[in-house]
Amino acid sequence: MRDPARILVVDDVADNVEILRMRLSALGYEVIVAEDGEQALAKVAAELPDLVLLDIMMPKIDGLEVVRRMKADAGLPFIPVILVTAKASPKDVVAGLDAGGDDYLTKPIDHGALVARVRAMLRIKALQDQVRELNQGLEAKVQAQVGELERVGRLKRFLAPQLAEAIISAGDEKILDNHRREVAAFFCDLRGFTSFSETAEPEDIMALLAEYHGAVGPLIRKYEGTLDRFTGDGMLVFFNDPLPCPDPAERAARLALEMRTAVEKLIPVWARRGHTLGFGIGMAQGYATLGRIGFEDRFDYTAIGAVINLAARLCADARDGQILTTGRPWRSKARSRWKTSANAPCAA
Repeated sequence: MRDPARILVVDDVADNVEILRMRLSALGYEVIVAEDGEQALAKVAAELPDLVLLDIMMPKIDGLEVVRRMKADAGLPFIPVILVTAKASPKDVVAGLDAGGDDYLTKPIDHGALVARVRAMLRIKALQDQVRELNQGLEAKVQAQVGELERVGRLKRFLAPQLAEAIISAGDEKILDNHRREVAAFFCDLRGFTSFSETAEPEDIMALLAEYHGAVGPLIRKYEGTLDRFTGDGMLVFFNDPLPCPDPAERAARLALEMRTAVEKLIPVWARRGHTLGFGIGMAQGYATLGRIGFEDRFDYTAIGAVINLAARLCADARDGQILTTGRPWRSKARSRWKTSANAPCAA
């Protein structure tokens, strides 16, 4: 609301307008005037007054129709209307309030009543404006939070939640732009899954995948790996991107050992159902091209390059329970972790 408040006085009798203008101006208010209903609607739209004092009996458009149109206009903010008229019967008062009037003042106008009604309506106007501002601020916050949740949701498709939230809190997704970086690539899948998926019932296939993903997915989050994609039973995970980490090969090795242990617990369960499956892992370290690929409404973050292909080939060559890796990760700090497993041979 303005300070001083802007009040629109609407009356087709010039003397009435002048009396109200003088009284309100003396109280420090800004006063604008209109001579009929058409002018009143035009002034309301153009000036957005803080309060309207509106006569009912006017040519062209009467006061009741003016207030109806005002209250029906969703584009207008809340503007209180005091109906000022010589029609003083209870029936007329009810008709005025039903039309949308916020208060009713009869002529001849008592000065004290005028001042009290104007101040009361302006207090209501000020409160309504405060509520509107608070709502607008709340809407903006909600929209910002929804946008943030959507961005976090997109990032969580391939990042551990803590990494996704770190990127969002930093307020900069440029880290996902196209670039090259050294990564530790990790590829795993189930031995015998193709033949199983060709003969098993769809419900059995999806149930098994749900158990498998439920067992290994939390481990990927635990070691903050970037999940590139699912390919049925296969998964590509890489480390050191989009956020760098000091020990990508060691994280990959730890993930490999824990993931193999988790799947080894499932294999006997699957065997009792008649499903003969195994599990293998391939890992490599080297430079890859990374960034977002896709089209409108469907983008993924991925890694491309020889190191990814090598990890996939090593995984394909791994026998059940084997973890095959190139020499580079084997010579890293992760080597001490690998000595605990005889079934984790190194590929040259």
